[in-house]
Amino acid sequence: MSAIPHSKSAPPLNELTATEIVAAVKSGRATCEAVTRACLERIAAREPEVQAWQYINPDQAIAEARARDRTDKRGALIGVPFNVKDIIDTGDMPTEYGSPIYAGFQPRADASCVALSRKAGAVLLGKAVTTEFANFHPSRTHNPLDLTRTPGGSSAGSAASVADYMAALSVGSQTSGSTVRPAGFCGVFGYRPTYGELRCAGMMEAAASLDTVGLIARSIEDIALYRDVLLGETPVPIVENLPAPRIGFCRTHLWSMLEPSTQSLFEDAAKKLSRAGAKVADVTLPPDFDGIPDAHRLISGFEFARNLAWEVENHWEKISTTLRNGRITDGLTCSYATYLEARGLAERCRQQIGPIQENFDILLTTCATGEAPVGFATTGIAKLALIWTTMHVPAVSVPVFKGPAGMPIGAYLVGKRSGDRELFAHARWVQKVLA
Repeated sequence: MSAIPHSKSAPPLNELTATEIVAAVKSGRATCEAVTRACLERIAAREPEVQAWQYINPDQAIAEARARDRTDKRGALIGVPFNVKDIIDTGDMPTEYGSPIYAGFQPRADASCVALSRKAGAVLLGKAVTTEFANFHPSRTHNPLDLTRTPGGSSAGSAASVADYMAALSVGSQTSGSTVRPAGFCGVFGYRPTYGELRCAGMMEAAASLDTVGLIARSIEDIALYRDVLLGETPVPIVENLPAPRIGFCRTHLWSMLEPSTQSLFEDAAKKLSRAGAKVADVTLPPDFDGIPDAHRLISGFEFARNLAWEVENHWEKISTTLRNGRITDGLTCSYATYLEARGLAERCRQQIGPIQENFDILLTTCATGEAPVGFATTGIAKLALIWTTMHVPAVSVPVFKGPAGMPIGAYLVGKRSGDRELFAHARWVQKVLA
């Protein structure tokens, strides 16, 4: 049911983090091909149960790894096996967007995040399963920590594959909570960047006012490394020895949606962080924020329905009833005037969140009501995460909690706009205290 345990001896190559893989390859302790083969062996053993991959070509991955071994091995991600959510274009692999409409579709070029990853020496293993057009209709992927549970959505295959040691890194996307919620459910790190800072070229647009790429990894150091690569920057380590952070504990108006056990986890965490030296204070959001879930629904629906005009007009019967009756209906019944009102509310809240955050280094909140739900009728509730997605601020889900069934729950840490690197440093401090 669970991922293989670590032994006291050196872990298998597929269990290394991206940062560890780069160090091993550059020092000659491992080859790109050996790391890739270890991941492929893990995939062969577990994929029949987990079903995280939409497309994989082992021979192609090994050939790419061998090509990396023939280079000077200076790339910032040299030899790191990764995948991308299957709404992200790949010039040498099919991209099907989670829909039968695009079965076998072959783009002509790599998305920017794929091209930048390959330029840095990473090895693309394949495409991760996504929900239909990165929306709410559940995918076939199972949670690798408990195969009876959902891994979340819509970056389902991304989170499951990284959690199960099939890949070291994955690029997902987020319009609501599609990176951070599955990361939390699967016990890995999920990062939603400051809106607009990482390029989305070559990624299927859901709602441009909200969309970002999302990064999934097994360490916060890997998240920081990957962000630098996708920015085209020379990677630098996360800042060390920062003082204990000022933390705003933000329950939001949706706190009653949380399971009582989850509420207790967060209440206890706030006390533990305070005892460790953090200055923790409660944060109450202004009344305007109560309207953000509805505003997000209208903004995302309006933009999504118009983005999918061709699919709606020509392939209606191939679209799930979940999507037809959900985001598409929301969008088609939303007038432009109502859409503008929703955007206006979102912008007012963005103007209000800045002054609130000035009093804190990070906010502590939640992006899920509890553990990953049993069954596959739902991927979980997105309302908790989408508040912060709509605010355009960076956030990261940190795997530090266990629920009543022993399944992971992420602490959701929210940073200041364009304060992503500071967020990483504070996230590491929180992880050390709570883990």
